[in-house]
Amino acid sequence: MLSAYKLQFLFQLAKGISQQFGPNCEVVVHDLGTNDPERSIVAIENGHVTGRKVGDGPSHVVLEALNGAPEKLRDHMCYLTKTKDGKILKSTTIYIRDDDGATIGIFGINYDITLMLAMEETLRQFTATEKETSEPEPISRNVSDLLDELIEQSVKLVGKPVALMNKEDKVKAIQFLNETGAFLITKSGDKVCKYFGISKYTLYSYIDEAKE
Repeated sequence: MLSAYKLQFLFQLAKGISQQFGPNCEVVVHDLGTNDPERSIVAIENGHVTGRKVGDGPSHVVLEALNGAPEKLRDHMCYLTKTKDGKILKSTTIYIRDDDGATIGIFGINYDITLMLAMEETLRQFTATEKETSEPEPISRNVSDLLDELIEQSVKLVGKPVALMNKEDKVKAIQFLNETGAFLITKSGDKVCKYFGISKYTLYSYIDEAKE
C-alpha cells in the first residue's frame, strides 16, 4: 500500500503535470494496496479526458499489475490508447514499487491527441503532392545560386562525384544542364567547365553529342 508520504508526493506531481500541460492531460494515481482493488484510483487530474474519477478502476494496466509477476512488469512509455467514446490518447504508465520490488501503485499520464491527429491528417492532405516522394523544389535567391543548384542536381542525376565521372557521365550531366536551361545564365559555361574540369571546346562538343 502507498504510504501517506508517497501519496502526497504523487498527488502534487499529478497536479503539477496536469497544470503544466493543460486540460487535455489526464494524470491518474492508482493505489494497488487498498482493500478494494476495484476502486484503485486515489487521485486523478483532468478526469474528463477518460471520464473517470476517484474511486474508479481498474484499467487494463491495473489488472496486469495485480495478476502479473512483479519482476516482469515494465513501464510503458508513449503508447497509444483509446477511450470508449473514440478519443485517441498518448499514454505513459509507470509502476511504483516498494522496497521489496512489489508493485504497490501506478502513475499514469494520458494526453488527448485526437484533435492533433485530425489536424495532422488535414495538414498532410494539404501538403500532399502528386509525387509524395519528391523533394521540395528549392527557391533560389539569385541566378548564381540557381546555377549551383542545377549543377548539384546534375551530379545527383549521374549518381557519382565529378572525380569519378567518365566521359559518358559528364555528357549526361551536361545534357541535363542544357535541357534545364542552365546555359541561358550569363557566364554559366565558364562555371560548368571549371566544375567538371573540361575546356570550353569540350563543353560544346558534349552539348552537341548530347543532342545527337
